[in-house]
Amino acid sequence: MKEFPIPVVSATDLLGPGTQVEDETLDYMPMPKDMHTYRPPVLPEPEEMLGLDQARAALHKVISLLEMAGTQGVYGHIPLGVMAPKDFELLNRVLGEGEASAIVHALEGNLEVRVQESVFAGVWRLMTYRDGVLVDDAIEVAPVPALFAETAKQDVWDAVPVWQGALPPNVQNAPMLIEEIVDQVNTWRRGQVSHVVNLTLLPMTPEDIGFLDHHLGTGRVLMLSRGYGNCRISNTRLPNCWRVVYYNSMDKVILNTVEVVDMPEVAMAAPEDLRDSHERLREVMAWLEPA
Repeated sequence: MKEFPIPVVSATDLLGPGTQVEDETLDYMPMPKDMHTYRPPVLPEPEEMLGLDQARAALHKVISLLEMAGTQGVYGHIPLGVMAPKDFELLNRVLGEGEASAIVHALEGNLEVRVQESVFAGVWRLMTYRDGVLVDDAIEVAPVPALFAETAKQDVWDAVPVWQGALPPNVQNAPMLIEEIVDQVNTWRRGQVSHVVNLTLLPMTPEDIGFLDHHLGTGRVLMLSRGYGNCRISNTRLPNCWRVVYYNSMDKVILNTVEVVDMPEVAMAAPEDLRDSHERLREVMAWLEPA
């Protein structure tokens, strides 16, 4: 008689205290512990607003732009220029710091634009530095700063690099994915839904990921959006092609994607966010200017 490949046991052997041994090597993915949500700014008392006309005027311009953005889809830019220190302090206290921030490097001139979303979604602060010295400061009201799309367009390669010869060791699936992504980039048109390649669900080696990133290239826009964990968004050197990587609160990658779209949705404030920001900033100014 051939040996039976599965041990035969009775029902009494399967049940009862101590018969079920738990695997002690289970490694559960940590769950997010923190969530960044709207926190009202720490506001000054109304009497502290006296004489701070520059800050008040800038905030009223923001309210007007938010109203147009929420109702007409029209966005705008407010150069701040030279303000008195107390006006800047008030502006910073009211706007605060929201969930999203970004860094964009200029092609020349040692310029770096540091972008910070305020606590009012869709209200962005753009501070330009040259060699670490602030040279420009502005507020933009929009789903996402126009600078991101402009920079991504400038970063586009004339042609996708083609690998010659044998593939590097352990590179297996990346070449096929690159072909798929390039095909989607060539056929995608504005208004279409985004095409998402979920690398997390594919059999990708670390060498595959490195090979893929090398052939997609890395642009000059780097954005970090915080909520449940972090989301890192960066442009590639292909048109309308972005790398979007999600991390949990332990900074472990939980979702790694390539997204073909003009701008990833996760990077943008939604129309309802803009309308909500309009109402909340109006309430803040009503408190600061009761008269």
